[in-house]
Order: sequence, then structure tokens, then C-alpha cells
Amino acid sequence: MAPRPRTRLHVPHPPARPGDQTDFGYLKLQPAGAAPRPEVNATPQSIQHLANGLVRVLGDDHRAVGPWDPHLDPDVLQVGLRHMLLTRLFDDRMQRTQRQGRISFYMRSLGEEAVSVAQAMALQPGDMLFPSYRNQGLYVVRGRPLVDLMCQLLSNTRDMCKGRQLPVMYHWRDGNIFSISGNLATQFPQAVGWAMAAAIKGEDRVAATWIGEGSSAEGDFHSGMLFAEVYQAPVILNVVNNQWAISTFQGFAGGEKATFAARGIGYGVPGIRVDGNDFLAVYAVTQWAAERARKGAGPTLIEHVTYRAAAHSTSDDPSRYRPKDEYERWPLGDPVERLKSHLIALGEWSEERHAKLAKELEEHVTASWKEAVKYGTLTEGPKLDPDLMFEDVFKDVPEHLKRQRAQLRAELDATAAAAGTKPAERG
Repeated sequence: MAPRPRTRLHVPHPPARPGDQTDFGYLKLQPAGAAPRPEVNATPQSIQHLANGLVRVLGDDHRAVGPWDPHLDPDVLQVGLRHMLLTRLFDDRMQRTQRQGRISFYMRSLGEEAVSVAQAMALQPGDMLFPSYRNQGLYVVRGRPLVDLMCQLLSNTRDMCKGRQLPVMYHWRDGNIFSISGNLATQFPQAVGWAMAAAIKGEDRVAATWIGEGSSAEGDFHSGMLFAEVYQAPVILNVVNNQWAISTFQGFAGGEKATFAARGIGYGVPGIRVDGNDFLAVYAVTQWAAERARKGAGPTLIEHVTYRAAAHSTSDDPSRYRPKDEYERWPLGDPVERLKSHLIALGEWSEERHAKLAKELEEHVTASWKEAVKYGTLTEGPKLDPDLMFEDVFKDVPEHLKRQRAQLRAELDATAAAAGTKPAERG
């Protein structure tokens, strides 16, 4: 009698672990210029191939080719290069600062700068952004001073979040950038809801939001996708597939069997898979999705194929779960170097100008840090007013909190008097 078949459990496994030969054979790549560019009102079913292909513009010779080339002026490209380089230098400085014990926590966007910078530049200032915690480039493009970002990292007296958020959980109301949440994927339904409201009010505004591929396993991803499709919300839904969610390979989020962009088809949302390290391709796809949204054709799901070159955070050690040389072997290269090489190929840039720019931006980062620490650090300088913990929650403060606030003030004043220092500041 033949043995009866048995059920099996599949556990995703990355193609390489520490000590193994790096293997990116699982990636589905296409040559630059090979992907067609459809009309912005194309049906999701008619462009399924874009969810399984890969939109690329920059070829191996650093030239722009194909129908997705946005034909940007060299000065625009130089601005994009400047923004990406500033984002990287800011990240580097904050990483070192965390290692010095001056901030508690940090998350770099190394290798992913094009995703935020190109998309922010392709959108309009009035469009609302719902970022994740690796989208520093959005703030750089929209002009948020580095001092403000640094003060949030320091949780000092100029902290935009008043010490109530983890470092890197920024927000900027005036810049139309929504507050970051530590809860994964909550920004997806939030962005869709905002986009629905904008459409109801008849505004010519688009929402854009970003999550990592690991967060696409969260229920909020699916809720956001469903509402976006049902109500045809003017929203761009980005999945940044950087191959690793903390220490977990992208296969655990379902990336082995199908692309993340292909998930859009099941909801009736067009999905586009793009080279996330190609500034021009990211810009072009975002431009297409934004135009589609503004014309009332609904949402777009974009998968950015990129690589998290750095650790997940300063609390992470990627050498424990992946080969050390993976990023060096990443087939889609480095976004900063690729855009720099493109500009050089156009005759609009040089290694000398790049070095000069890097020096200028490094000095800007240093000057911003010197300014930020004047408002306090983890270990020195002025501290946040403790009264802040009683504010911004209730319109009318309840009596029990008034009593607690008075008790806190009395204790702080008594401590200050005993130490012979000034009483605690009161807001």
C-alpha cells in the first residue's frame, strides 16, 4: 500500500546566511527601458505586467533610456543629488552621535535615499505625506531644518514632539507630513482616509504613504488597500521592499511566491514594481501615479525594489543574519552613485564638484548639530518642562490631574530649594 501523502509546512529561508555566498538570484530584474509606460487611466488588469516586471530608466552605462524617462533638467537632477547626499550625511552623523551616547536610538536610510527624495520631488507641496521611520529624505526635500530633526532625536527643549515620541518619529504640520507611529502600517489607512476626505472636499491634493515589505503582512495594509480601491481614493501606496524586516527575510511577508506590487491586482488597484535605487525611475512612476490620482482614476500601489544597506536600527546587528558583503553585491547599485554617474555622463557634474558638495553639506550638518545641542542633550543642557506631560490631551484638565500637577510642582520646587538651585520652570 502506497504511503499516504502528508501535509507539509514551509518556512521561508533567505538564500544566504552569514558565511554563505551572497545570492540575489530570486530577484526578477529587467533591462533599463524595457517596461512600457501605459496611459494614466489604464485599467489595473491591462497593466499587470508592470507588477511583475521592473521599471528602470538608468542603464549600466548611466544613460536614461525608455518610455519612463521623465526628461528632467540637469539642475533638477543636481537638486535631487544634493538632497540624497544631505540625507546620507545627516544619517551618518546621527549614527555616530548615537554610538557616542548622545541620542538613544537611530534608524538610517542608507541605500534607500532615492525612494523618499525622488518621490517627494515628484509630488506637490500641498500633497500630504504619511511616512514610515526611514523616510528622512521627505523632510529634506520639503525644507525642514536639520536642527529641528536633531532636536527631536535629542528629546530636548526644542523637540517638536515634546519628548513624547521615540527618536526618528518626526512630524511637520506646516510641511504636510503626518506624525510617524511606532505601530506598523497604521499610516496606510490613515493616508487613505485623508485622501478620501480631500476628494470629498474637492481638493486637488494627493496622499502618499510608505511601509516596509514586512509591514505589508499587517492587517492595516489590507484595510488601506480595500478602502482605497472601493472609494477610488487619490492616494499613492508605497511598499519599500528593502529585502529585510529587522532580521526577517522578505519571504516571511510573502515575497517568495509573488511580488508585493502584484497584491494590488487582487484589490483592483494597479501595481507597479520599480527599481528603488534608480532616481529617475522612482520619480517617473510617482509622477504617473500622482497624475492618475488627480484625474480621478484612483490609487496606485508601488513596490520599490531596494536594499537596506545599514542595520535596521542602532539596536540591530545585521551580521548575525545576512552576509556582510550583501550590499556590495546588490545588483541595483547605490542610488547616490548612480545619479552622480548619470550627471557625469551628461557632462553636468564631476567628481571634483561632488567632493565640494559633500564638504559643504558636511559642514552644514556639523553647524546644525552645534545649534541643536544648545537646546539640551540626553546628559546635559536645559531639560523639558515636566509640566508638558499634563498638556495637549484634555481641552479642560480634569481635577485629579490638576492636583497631580500641583503636587509635582511642589516636589520639584522643594528639590530645587534643597539643592540651592532655581525652581523648576513652569509653562
